[in-house]
Amino acid sequence: MQRFHDERSAPAYISGNWKWNDNTEALDFQVYTDLEEKPERFIYTNGFQFIRTITQDEESVFRMMFLRSETSFDADTVIIEDVRNLVLFLMPKEFVTASFIEFMHQPVVLNLLNGLVIYFEYFLRFVELVLIQRDESVGQNRKMQTMQSVKMKRIWSTYLSQHRLLVARDYTELILGSGELHKYHHLNHPLNISATARDCTMYEQFLAVATHIVWITMHRRAYYVIEMEINRLFRSEHFLKKRPEYPRFSPVERSLLYGRNNKLVSYKWQTSPLMQELQNICQADMPLLFIGRRKYIGTDARIAELELEYIVPGAQLRLIDVQHGILGHPKTAYDTLLRLNWSSVRHSTDAWIVSKQPYLRIPNIKKIKELKSTERLDYRYNILMHYEPAPREMLVKWMKREEIIKNYMHYEKIENASDMCKKISISEKDWRAAHKVVSSYMGIISKLRKSRK
Repeated sequence: MQRFHDERSAPAYISGNWKWNDNTEALDFQVYTDLEEKPERFIYTNGFQFIRTITQDEESVFRMMFLRSETSFDADTVIIEDVRNLVLFLMPKEFVTASFIEFMHQPVVLNLLNGLVIYFEYFLRFVELVLIQRDESVGQNRKMQTMQSVKMKRIWSTYLSQHRLLVARDYTELILGSGELHKYHHLNHPLNISATARDCTMYEQFLAVATHIVWITMHRRAYYVIEMEINRLFRSEHFLKKRPEYPRFSPVERSLLYGRNNKLVSYKWQTSPLMQELQNICQADMPLLFIGRRKYIGTDARIAELELEYIVPGAQLRLIDVQHGILGHPKTAYDTLLRLNWSSVRHSTDAWIVSKQPYLRIPNIKKIKELKSTERLDYRYNILMHYEPAPREMLVKWMKREEIIKNYMHYEKIENASDMCKKISISEKDWRAAHKVVSSYMGIISKLRKSRK
């Protein structure tokens, strides 16, 4: 991963420039700090202020203390955990609580974030197609749509509803508080009293963090489209802000993008679009609920394709020729903020990152009808997704994020790996047994990827 700033730390001297003062007839030194007064320093999401870019000191703290360990699985590849760690570092300080940090490291939450990334990968492609065809249908050289193009858009709309259904399934596990999420449920109280204020705070924080995770994963494009759609999915259109940056869709475009299950009623009885997908699920989409839970061995090609996208880890997406934003890309092509470093791409073998462009695959209408008539839905094996749990030491670091940054700003030295090893080798007296050292070494080696010859 490339550094965002050239140096490891900020210069010790005061940065600024000299300007002639006509009143005093002398040179005045005007002090300025990097990115302090620029508008791109912060970005607001749902009323919360997130850091958009970082200074040299902040970059040094993040790379030394909060970056994913080199001994973890696929440490040289960008995965959803890397994006989550970056957003946790950029989020406001009022978000840094023990319950929220532990909540964001739960496997169910990672499943939901991964489902959102997959959904928005295809949603943004479909939105782009809709906007392009809107421009082509007006003017002197406007184009007419054929029946075949209308059928293809309906098929893509159905595919988008299937991705939305999988997001709703993971979201249901989250709000029901199943498994390890029971302690975050709003009814987790000895007297069975709903913790409404605490639940509302965590809900708003999660939506803001999820918006930034999806936005960064999607190469930081279409921010307002992502913000509008996430708020629409988890709330409803009644509670969307009227912002001029949000795109406006016609009724026909809304029916294609939002699906046939999207119903807008009075706000008193309105349910979120995600819940509407589960409440109005058809019999043909019932097998989709087992994706990622049980191994599918049937004959439906669409279900097999969806299952492959959901069960393949983000680091191996290149093996199935699928693009989910920046997931699966080598870290050497990105900087600390996970922005593409074009100079690194030009002088490396990672040019396939820019050569693979996102597109919508044209469906074969006749083949889909043939598969529906001969489909066979069988499930035999359960699937257990592997997640590397975050160590307790890392969670404690996140809870002390502001304290660590403050100490570094006060010129407290943060030792690098070599300095820490020298200090431990000199001061440590109680050495570990040989078999413990060997077992620890073999555990680390098993996570590393084999070297390329």
